[in-house]
Amino acid sequence: MPKFKYILLAFTVLILSNCKNEEEHEYPLNKRYWDLNDYDAAVLELRFGYTNDEKKPTFDNPEQSIIVKKLTDEQNYKIVLNDNELGLKHRNTVAQEFFKHWKDMQDIYPATDRKDQYIYDIEMLAVWQFGLGLQLDYFKLGNDEIQESADDPNAQKVKRNINSNIKILINNYTYYLDEINNENAFSNEGKIKLAEGIDKYFSKLITLYPDGDYSKMKKKAELLFKKSESDKIKASLTKLIALIDSHKKEALPQQ
Repeated sequence: MPKFKYILLAFTVLILSNCKNEEEHEYPLNKRYWDLNDYDAAVLELRFGYTNDEKKPTFDNPEQSIIVKKLTDEQNYKIVLNDNELGLKHRNTVAQEFFKHWKDMQDIYPATDRKDQYIYDIEMLAVWQFGLGLQLDYFKLGNDEIQESADDPNAQKVKRNINSNIKILINNYTYYLDEINNENAFSNEGKIKLAEGIDKYFSKLITLYPDGDYSKMKKKAELLFKKSESDKIKASLTKLIALIDSHKKEALPQQ
């Protein structure tokens, strides 16, 4: 009898503990946009507030999908960064903080199972793509501030700094393509979302910086095209390579 009571007590404590964990996950879901303070709390909770056997919020969970939707909503940063009524330095500072949060967000959903499959591939890619969009605004604001604070915006030093930032941005985008090396870890839906990220964000990057050096990106895309077994990903890589080539031709001086 004492042993039975002990087991019953332990089971009861486990139930109460699980209920308590659910109640402890609090997010500002009633707010239209999340600010930096909201991201401070939400990212901390998502990274460290869940036990190993607790499933984190996913898009396919009707009760919790709103959490990951809020987390990856690009309007959260755009509402500030694209507001020309606000000062450039202020917007750049906010962009820097969002960028820091995004780097921490990448530690929320990278888990794999015993078959080396991503557990949260859709959510992980949503976080990735949140960062791709953010960086377009972040680097542009940084370059705008460099020009605004310079005595001579057309000075060679200013141009070198801006070109250096653009090079970093292009390299950061190229890192996204590295996920294709993990193609077998994605579900079919994940492969589609991975490809959609290439179609949507890389075209924006190249349109914004048509004179950038995309040679390394193109080389990687060509190699990954040969390696990939996904028709959707291969199609997106084909479009990316063609887009790079088209802008390279436009940049050539006319003879």
